[in-house]
Amino acid sequence: MSLRLATFNVENLMNRFDFSGFRNDLRRDRALALYEIEDEAHYRALEQARAIALTDDARQLTALAIAATRADILCLQEVDNLAALKAFEYGYLFKMIGNGYREKYSASGNDSRGIDVAVMMRPETAHGQPIEFVRMTSHAHLTFADLDLHNEELAELGIEPHERIFRRDCLELDIKVGGRPLTLYVVHFKAMSPPRNGMDGRTASMPVRMAEAAAVRHIIEQRFGGAERAAEKRWVICGDLNDYRERVIITGEAHLGYRFEPATEEQSSVNALTAGDFCENLVERRPEMDRWTLYHTRGPEERHLCQLDYLLASRALARHNTRAVPEIIRAGQPWRTIFPPEQDVPRFPRVGWDRPKASDHCPVVVQLDIA
Repeated sequence: MSLRLATFNVENLMNRFDFSGFRNDLRRDRALALYEIEDEAHYRALEQARAIALTDDARQLTALAIAATRADILCLQEVDNLAALKAFEYGYLFKMIGNGYREKYSASGNDSRGIDVAVMMRPETAHGQPIEFVRMTSHAHLTFADLDLHNEELAELGIEPHERIFRRDCLELDIKVGGRPLTLYVVHFKAMSPPRNGMDGRTASMPVRMAEAAAVRHIIEQRFGGAERAAEKRWVICGDLNDYRERVIITGEAHLGYRFEPATEEQSSVNALTAGDFCENLVERRPEMDRWTLYHTRGPEERHLCQLDYLLASRALARHNTRAVPEIIRAGQPWRTIFPPEQDVPRFPRVGWDRPKASDHCPVVVQLDIA
């Protein structure tokens, strides 16, 4: 029996307005930055109008990307709450695919903006095998002290031992597929911060993601009785790790031609999860130049493609699915995304240069045999 499992950072699936940009210019939308705004009431009115105008197109594209995965189970990041997820599923997904993701699960995490991880499931797989919910466990409450993960690097960032490890959550979901157990760990690690102390943003924020990765691994090992026993169980870590261990650096210009150069990183929080053959990054079964799930740019001097979105299958599950190669849905990417040769795909209708788009991330889906 097979299961289609997907992960997707849907980029701010909100059912409320974010007015923090009035006092924080870094959070103000660039369209509103063009206008002289008299006061907070004026700002709120403009922000509501801007958000509503953009949301419908964006969520149609998000739904198209999800529909393209044909997933039985979707692990999502950046979901405001269950109310927002239900409204999106009913108002957008239902109109495309009909009855589908009836079961929805989420829990309040630690994100300052209130965005959480979530899971949507069909009642059965495409092949008619029942998908049963068993239990859900949030690990958002865990602190660095709880797992003895506090260190000097975290202290230098001003992080105290009593603070919570996960910037969002590690949501543990136990299910049965055709009666066989499967555990999902849905995560969304800390984003790369602005440069500080002479370090780039990725390096500066690396200690937090390393701690999050160590915590996820600790949770799995404790659950299944040690590293070796855990690796032989059936589980998948799904989500946006906000980190990569390789990327494709882009140089050149459109009129002269682009150049694409793969590069490997010495350090990555992903390594803490895969070390010792504990689990496998299934996306690395794709060709080296074709593993990316996000296009990053800060202008012509800083452009690259990288994998931030992961399906990390336990050693046993990966070994049982040696031919399973994930698909990456890129049709919802904005036109500004620079694709390597022969990778470009037709975009969904109404995709814009930068927005609207399905998300800044691409969904990743894999078909797994559960046995």
